[in-house]
Amino acid sequence: MALGRSGFMDRAALDRLGGRLRLAACLALAAFTVAGCGTGPLLDKFTAKDEQTFSDEPADKLYNEGLFLMNKEHDLKAATKKFDEVDREHPYSEWARKSLLMSAYASYQAGDYDTCIGSASRYVTLHPGTPDAAYAQYLIAVSNYDQIPDVSRDQARTEKAMHALEEVIRKYPTSEYAGEAKKKLQGARDQLAGKEMAIGRYYMERRDYTGAINRYKTVVTRFQTTRHVEEALARLTEAYMAIGIVAEAQTAAAVLGHNFPDSRWYKDAYNLVTSGGSQPSENKSSWISKAFRKVGLG
Repeated sequence: MALGRSGFMDRAALDRLGGRLRLAACLALAAFTVAGCGTGPLLDKFTAKDEQTFSDEPADKLYNEGLFLMNKEHDLKAATKKFDEVDREHPYSEWARKSLLMSAYASYQAGDYDTCIGSASRYVTLHPGTPDAAYAQYLIAVSNYDQIPDVSRDQARTEKAMHALEEVIRKYPTSEYAGEAKKKLQGARDQLAGKEMAIGRYYMERRDYTGAINRYKTVVTRFQTTRHVEEALARLTEAYMAIGIVAEAQTAAAVLGHNFPDSRWYKDAYNLVTSGGSQPSENKSSWISKAFRKVGLG
């Protein structure tokens, strides 16, 4: 260290030392702040670590581990995580595409339907032209279908199932899943028709015939290929007779007899109309007649 003639440091040396001391003090203060008061947002930004840890395992090894967990260990949750790991670590590989579908399948098998729908929907979006896209769409459909509630509850899930099943049939008509989708679609429609019938009966019990007619009309116009249409026509006969619109009651009974002559509901409708001195007679201008002609049933 340079000293002046008097034995003390000269001015320039003092300035240099002062600068170093100020720097040291600042560093010490910063160190104290870090040690005693936390890292602070700025330091955290540069030192934060991703909590997820990623392995360097090859994609095919991770995929096969997922298959082992699913098929041999029957640990569907662990298998799903392993398939998701392939998707995260090797997103552009062929194994990632396969793993995404297997993740959806494992989630479905585990009863985690919403996770299955999410993974399968992502697959359809990313890989719409692959042979497995039909199966992914089918997984979306059955995940909704398996959650259909009874007719006393809201049927929003049934509507979603119907839409997804219709997508399978529309987009993949020659796939092996189209036939099963058609069967399930009929079941979903039957469920919605059953809901309308339940509400219609409720209105009938309270003599709200207009409200009941509107519900039965939905069954006839939208769900006439379901098992509920016979009762809907009979109930329409009853409701129209109750409010004195005999011509519509006659038409409902006539259409019922023409399309379902052996139905027990037709016998009830026939007896109801004839008890009032009329006969079943179809009015071609009636909405009931038009609805059945539209789909070729009348």
